[in-house]
Amino acid sequence: MISYASCTDIGGRPYNEDCVDCKQTAKDNLCVVLADGLGGHGGGEIASREAVKVILEGWHGSATPALLCELAQTAHRRILSLQTPVCKMKTTAVILSIARGRAQWAHVGDSRLYHFIDGKLVFQTRDHSSSQIAVLMGQIKQEDIRFHEDRSHIFRALGQESNMSADAQEQELSPGEHAFLLCTDGFWEYVYEAEMEKELRRAVSVEDWLGRMKHHLDGRADQDNDNNTAAAVWITV
Repeated sequence: MISYASCTDIGGRPYNEDCVDCKQTAKDNLCVVLADGLGGHGGGEIASREAVKVILEGWHGSATPALLCELAQTAHRRILSLQTPVCKMKTTAVILSIARGRAQWAHVGDSRLYHFIDGKLVFQTRDHSSSQIAVLMGQIKQEDIRFHEDRSHIFRALGQESNMSADAQEQELSPGEHAFLLCTDGFWEYVYEAEMEKELRRAVSVEDWLGRMKHHLDGRADQDNDNNTAAAVWITV
């Protein structure tokens, strides 16, 4: 059985450019899509909403990494079609598909997916950002991304002018307690990975886990903090 919950908050911004939604066609399968519109280009709330809508419309109960990349491309073309000379809307995206005991995910930009097994973090996506490159080059540590001066410089997004490609992976779900967290940078910036693990082990439900993490965020965020959005999925195999 799959348990799912999501939350989104406007933060200290005048409007919310994040979007999250899910689609379930059976008790043991689910697709979750989360997107974060890039505010500096205009139309971010439209781009994120359209990306989530297009991807979920194209998911029909199961997927492969290649299919998730194709769905991201479809959303990318949709956003390009909506752009105008004065509104070059763009968005990040992260997709999770679960069906038949397997999980596939894909992402573009700095919205993240985390995978936990039995309360322990085993995987997280790599941001498509200048800060992530600094990590790969050994200039900063992974945890320093939150405070790096180039953290908001994204080099891959739906709606970009050059060719766009998503990163995608697939994982068979081994016996145990699996948890997935999809979140925008406005969420993970204020919730540290050790806290994600700690609150996962304490939580009594997927909603409780999100609420516990949100408590950390609310205690750290500035008054002008970014929109913050997350989706959580629990699966027992």
